[in-house]
Amino acid sequence: QVQLVESGGGLVQPGGSLRLSCTTSASIFSFYGMGWYRQAPGKQRDLVAAIISGRTNYADSVKGRFTISKDNAKNTVYLQMNSLKPEDTAVYYCNLKERRRIGTIDYWGQGTQVTVSS
Repeated sequence: QVQLVESGGGLVQPGGSLRLSCTTSASIFSFYGMGWYRQAPGKQRDLVAAIISGRTNYADSVKGRFTISKDNAKNTVYLQMNSLKPEDTAVYYCNLKERRRIGTIDYWGQGTQVTVSS
């Protein structure tokens, strides 16, 4: 059973920065995709940033402010968030994608709250 452990959320003022981490119990090489999603109250879960088969993509709302990266040796995916805005407030979820014969298996972290407020 693959486990994902997230950390790094919290309360930050507008313009501030946070770095989210997602560490997996399996080798990160097992996954062809890794990313971060977020869900604000009353809204659907949306993609924030992802690395899929080596290609990186970002939601338009975070381009130039957020950066996704990974450390293969630590089996960890990061989301560096700069110039945070109140509209970035949400629960952030880590996602890993594993390719199986039956299709893609998605694994999710437990979620970490990010609150941007003065």
